[in-house]
Amino acid sequence: MQTITWDTPFVRQVLASIQTHKPFIYGLTNYVAATLSANVLLAVGAGPAIGPALDWPEHFASGARGVWINAAALMSADIDALERAARAADQAGTPWVLDPVAFGAGAPVYDAAVRGLLVHSPTVIRGNASELIAFSGGDATGKGVETTAQTSEALGAIASLSRQAGAIVAVSGATDYVASGDEIFAIPGGDARLTKVTGAGCALGALIAAALGAHGDPLEATLAAHALYAEAAARASGQARGSASFATAFVDQLSLLEPELNAR
Repeated sequence: MQTITWDTPFVRQVLASIQTHKPFIYGLTNYVAATLSANVLLAVGAGPAIGPALDWPEHFASGARGVWINAAALMSADIDALERAARAADQAGTPWVLDPVAFGAGAPVYDAAVRGLLVHSPTVIRGNASELIAFSGGDATGKGVETTAQTSEALGAIASLSRQAGAIVAVSGATDYVASGDEIFAIPGGDARLTKVTGAGCALGALIAAALGAHGDPLEATLAAHALYAEAAARASGQARGSASFATAFVDQLSLLEPELNAR
């Protein structure tokens, strides 16, 4: 299993591509996560638009460089908006990220609606261990949006789901793992306080979409987004006293990352 970190050369290349191309990224997410997601995108140089207003799902999803759909957007939008955005991205060839938040947590109508989005061929599926174990067809163990499983327990599930869906699959936790078919990569690092920041996982989906929109290799883009996230969290760790100051320091550190090898 290969390990990817901030020091892996293509990670800096992806960051440089985002900063150079400043991709327009369209997202559907819940109101709890929208602000952090937008700030994460702005911090790395991308331009966000978030929300299901009128005909945004069709026009923004088809015109964006990347799209992310967080299924918890169903808190404030109906499934039709998510379907329209996913369909538009798929038809336009726009890479898009599906985040099946709380999948398998005991809401069968919701689960069926989220699973239906797979027909629109997401480029990347990301979530926590419980969500992805359930999404791959395993036993549901999640409690609401929280995982009860470790990322290492989801390795078989993410490889299986990657094969089933024809997508890159990423599970986030103490160590992140990314599967492309049977090939699995590990991204260590980060900080446990990310679990105490509302919407941190959702915002990772936004960053993946930005990387996809700026870099031609979807696997490298996905791996790089995770490594950038982990590096910013590690740098923020020493500057924060608690959860709120950590969240601020984390966005600061994302904005301060530089692609040059000697930049620290």
